[in-house]
Amino acid sequence: MGPTQKPNVCHRLSRRALGFFSRDAGVVQRTNLGILRALVCQESTKFKNVWTTHSKSPIAYERGRIYFDNYRCCVSSVASEPRKLYEMPKCSKSEKIEDALLWECPVGEMLPNPSDYKSSLIALTAHNWLLRISATTGKVLEKIYLASYCKFRYLSWDTPQEVIVVKSAQNKSSALARQAGIQQPVLLYLAVFHVLPFSLIGILEISKKVFGNVTDATLSHGILIVMYSSGLVRLYNFQAITEQFMQQKLDLGCACRWGGTTGTVGEAPFGIPCNIKITDTPPLLFEVSSLENAFQIGGHPWHYIITPNKKKQKGVFHICALKDNSLAKNGIQEMECCSLESDWIYFHPDASGRIIHVGPNQVKVLKLIEVGNNSAQHQISEDFVILANREKNKNENLPTVTASGRVVKRNFNLLDDDPEQETFKIVDYEDELDLLSVVAVTQIDAEGKAHLDFHCNEYGTLLKSIPLVESWDVTYSHEVYFDRDLVLHIEQKPSRVFSCYVYQMVCDPGEEESTNRSCEKE
Repeated sequence: MGPTQKPNVCHRLSRRALGFFSRDAGVVQRTNLGILRALVCQESTKFKNVWTTHSKSPIAYERGRIYFDNYRCCVSSVASEPRKLYEMPKCSKSEKIEDALLWECPVGEMLPNPSDYKSSLIALTAHNWLLRISATTGKVLEKIYLASYCKFRYLSWDTPQEVIVVKSAQNKSSALARQAGIQQPVLLYLAVFHVLPFSLIGILEISKKVFGNVTDATLSHGILIVMYSSGLVRLYNFQAITEQFMQQKLDLGCACRWGGTTGTVGEAPFGIPCNIKITDTPPLLFEVSSLENAFQIGGHPWHYIITPNKKKQKGVFHICALKDNSLAKNGIQEMECCSLESDWIYFHPDASGRIIHVGPNQVKVLKLIEVGNNSAQHQISEDFVILANREKNKNENLPTVTASGRVVKRNFNLLDDDPEQETFKIVDYEDELDLLSVVAVTQIDAEGKAHLDFHCNEYGTLLKSIPLVESWDVTYSHEVYFDRDLVLHIEQKPSRVFSCYVYQMVCDPGEEESTNRSCEKE
């Protein structure tokens, strides 16, 4: 446990007013966030449920905005009570938004239009249009028609806030086609764009002829990741693929002749031709086999996490060096727990190179350190552990006396994720306040009760606990967001009923009044 010195908010505000900061532009922002963190974690601060709503369509949250009805309606959660920012006109099923990403203005870049400096929603519609929508007004600022030769369905970042990937649904051979020996030549497509201003990098096809029986593929940080049903994961350099296999450079809004047809790139009905067609297996960067294709890269220096590709190894994680595949010392991590839901592990999103391992009753934060003075070898050690608040079951292993007077010892153990014990369900990181948020749930009588705990990201110290007023059914799907002074809980019930609970930070008036009265008496 490290020091837990309480920051003085008044001192920080005084220094801010007098301008006692270095020339670093980020110091003022970090100071402001430090003040907010102190206010969030102080004892008198409460989080009040200010708004609850229900919907028949999925609810999404992004940076202070709540989206309803397939992103058609946007509600701001920043005000004291959520208010509607905009509602786009009703549209047909073919025009509805299927996926979206929030784009925010990059720092230090000159953009062509004043509207480009404001946040935008990049949206993909069911009929293959890529839209840029104002995040504050809902006005469509740009639109690109992708193609008619496939169904695009998913959006993701290749490089966050810079390069997006639009992935198609996978082409699967029908039973009749398989009987006739007809194979689908192209399994899926990846369309890649620079954002703001929109510019096309290219559309890449993933074909069975080159890659074999692929189950999925995606792009991340310039790496093409291809996955197979066998658990195999292969990595390729996307830039090298583009340079070697691009058939023709295409520019949005420009005339193009392709396959005997002339049209404008990005406009209907011509769309964007597939201009990156791999004809031979590209050079392989890396290959690994892992259960359910679970594969992550991170840490300092680079390491990766996999689960050995055997079903009985589920819940066992190997942490290996990327440069030579060597297993780190103490690199086999297995949480000794007996539970219905398996534990999970991932690299800490705070860029510290640490690893978070979450089980039903504990959260381990691990770190990579050098073995002795050998920079070439690393070991895994515990940084800190967060334990669930549990009492030992008093009825466990108690003897039973039968009718004949014979003493029988019962030997049984409850599951580690037994609903009557406090169980960790969600662990997240609030990067601006540098806090770990942990959702813990306990079944009380007929309903579950949850609370959200804030822990110091450096030492794991519990700083604040917030009870959630709504019941928590462990059989439902849940998402919990902690964003500065806001807590938002989205719940999916049976029959596609979605509920949204919004909590905002308030200062407890009762404590304020008692403090004022005590000051007056003095």
